[in-house]
Amino acid sequence: MTGLPPVVALVGPTATGKTALGVALARRLGGEVVNADSMQLYRGMDIGTAKPSAEERAGVPHHLLDLWHVREPASVAEYRRLARAEIDRLRTAGVLPVLVGGSGLYVRAVLDELDFPGTDPAVRARLEAELTEVGAPALHARLAAVDPGAAAAVLRSNGRRIVRALEVVELTGGPFRARLPEPRPHYPALVIGLDREPAELDERVALRVDRMWAAGLVAEVAALAAEGLREGPTASRALGYAQVLAQFDGELTADEARERTVTATRRFVRRQRSWFRRDATTAWLDAARPDLADAAESLVAARTIGR
Repeated sequence: MTGLPPVVALVGPTATGKTALGVALARRLGGEVVNADSMQLYRGMDIGTAKPSAEERAGVPHHLLDLWHVREPASVAEYRRLARAEIDRLRTAGVLPVLVGGSGLYVRAVLDELDFPGTDPAVRARLEAELTEVGAPALHARLAAVDPGAAAAVLRSNGRRIVRALEVVELTGGPFRARLPEPRPHYPALVIGLDREPAELDERVALRVDRMWAAGLVAEVAALAAEGLREGPTASRALGYAQVLAQFDGELTADEARERTVTATRRFVRRQRSWFRRDATTAWLDAARPDLADAAESLVAARTIGR
């Protein structure tokens, strides 16, 4: 085997077991993990994002965790810059980068060449003010008028995404979805997708949420709220965190907050599955198979031998 190692990406819906497999592969192959979960980039958001503990990392170095304060907005372009710097460093040292996460756009931003339009603070501020005044459905209707394709891909309730789409349309004069062209690879990569039967995954999501509440998610959200979580345009909308904040505001009971977190996570899982299934080059594995780590290692071996 010669040359620089490829990038191995582990993708798929939440609660499939990507974290454990990433650690197992890295240990077997002498690799290191690069985080591609957008919410694990935030400091202090540990329980609700299932951020791997020191014990779960099993001595494997993990990169790009705990980068941003909860008040900071997410930036895919900034994440791409940081992730590629880590991956380039690892590959130059002959270390296999294992990119692990369920944030599809973040994975694609690292592995492929994508054009990210800039932002204009004045335009963004104006659109966000309109969002507060008229609400997400009204802005979604406007988006449908100027860019039907983008409107079809963005939920009517996702105000942040609607604002971004309208901003891109205004700044570029072109459709929002056109800014995500067919991928051109930036790295030699093997993308392994993990999935499970929908009923099994629904149950795992419910158990995952129960464990988060038992581990102290409510107290974690309270601590982050004191640090400005509510002002964070990205972090405040994270699954579990948004529902607990609504509980604090008296909009939901404690039981309702937990149940809505389960429901919202299950919806998110279905969107993740739809996103990742678009890529015909992804090698899919049943996450329930007993020889999962062996199967994944065999895929990596075949990829590295063939390059």
